[in-house]
Amino acid sequence: MGVHKIQMPDVGEGITEAEIVEWNVKPGDVVKEDDVLAAVMTDKATVEIPSPVDGTIISLNGEIGEMTPVGSVIIAIEVEGDGNEAQISAEADAPVADAAPAAAAPVPAAAPASVAKPKTAAVVKPVASVTKPSGPSGAPRPEGEKPLASPAVRKRAADAGIKLAYVHGTGPAGRISHEDLDAFISGASAPKGSAHGVPNTSVEEIKIIGLRRKIAQRMQDAKQRIPHITYVEEVDVTELESLRSHMNATRKEGDPKLTILPFIMKAMVIAIKDFPKLSSHYDDGNDMLYQYGAAHIGMAAQTDGGLMVPVIRHAETLDINGLANEVTRLANAARDGSITREELTGSTITLSSLGRMGGVVSTPVINSPEVAIVGVNKIAVRPVYQDGSFVPRKIMNLSSSFDHRIVDGWDAAEFIQRIRMLLENPATLFMER
Repeated sequence: MGVHKIQMPDVGEGITEAEIVEWNVKPGDVVKEDDVLAAVMTDKATVEIPSPVDGTIISLNGEIGEMTPVGSVIIAIEVEGDGNEAQISAEADAPVADAAPAAAAPVPAAAPASVAKPKTAAVVKPVASVTKPSGPSGAPRPEGEKPLASPAVRKRAADAGIKLAYVHGTGPAGRISHEDLDAFISGASAPKGSAHGVPNTSVEEIKIIGLRRKIAQRMQDAKQRIPHITYVEEVDVTELESLRSHMNATRKEGDPKLTILPFIMKAMVIAIKDFPKLSSHYDDGNDMLYQYGAAHIGMAAQTDGGLMVPVIRHAETLDINGLANEVTRLANAARDGSITREELTGSTITLSSLGRMGGVVSTPVINSPEVAIVGVNKIAVRPVYQDGSFVPRKIMNLSSSFDHRIVDGWDAAEFIQRIRMLLENPATLFMER
């Protein structure tokens, strides 16, 4: 019998480490060739690691959520024959010998010692030994009456999330002692029929891993590095909604059902022709702006795993139906997990929409290194004064953010006003330009 070791794969594009986000096996499991053993994440793409051999899992090296260097051994499988353990060991030893003259040269094939024991679930533990107080003791003191207690008792109660107003004091003048606090915690002095809820002092520790960690890192980076300017404008989409309803009612077999998003994307494509700077990437490290002739529109999509931004490439080449088909295809792929890395990268401007949950105003965060994001809020029927009387109109706000280092406030406003005019006069979306 031999041992076959599996290393963290090199997925290219200069990636030096990847995050283990899922173990599909455990030590002792018998696996067949091509069985999926684990999933690792780089950037926003998840890569499955299949078994190259038949055998039995000996060990898993790495915790869920750990960033593991490319080349590190993450799985060992007992196999018939010699396996590849000798080959892996030789590869691991070679860099050390070659790099002896260098100071503190890293050894990429060495598995981190701190991740020898895998975990498969988030750790849950209480903040203190008190996890479930039985209830408050007595009715609250009269308003304005301050409970008597020593600083130590007050600190202990605050740490446990307990209001001393509900604790019965047995000391002089109703002073609350540690024993009184113990009795309250144990529930010994809890009155029957108390109208107040039980303090919940538990704290759940949830490790942030995978896509959620990537989102956190990108959002933090964007807010720290990019000076955002947010511009909000309302758009009368009454005529657009009438046209959309007509197109859906008369659509041919095979045509997609239209939402408002393809129309907004079409308006963005036309407006970008007048304001090409808005379809750009800003490399602030090299003071270089890359202005794209294409309109690669990122579409923020919420999934069970978190926010993803699929990219509709060359939106300038698509008509309304073509845009609608791509919106549906990419949204479904993002939600069912079949979306590819290529479909999640390369956007030059982003469109964000929460649909019916869109609220009245939002402050979308720019998808760095882009310089603009257009946010769509919900449509609401409002009274609008026209021709001497109030009439019901369908109004929608656009809440859009811009990188103020590249986009001046005036240019941002003109860009959104151009989109507004196109949406309020939807026939112009179909005119040749």
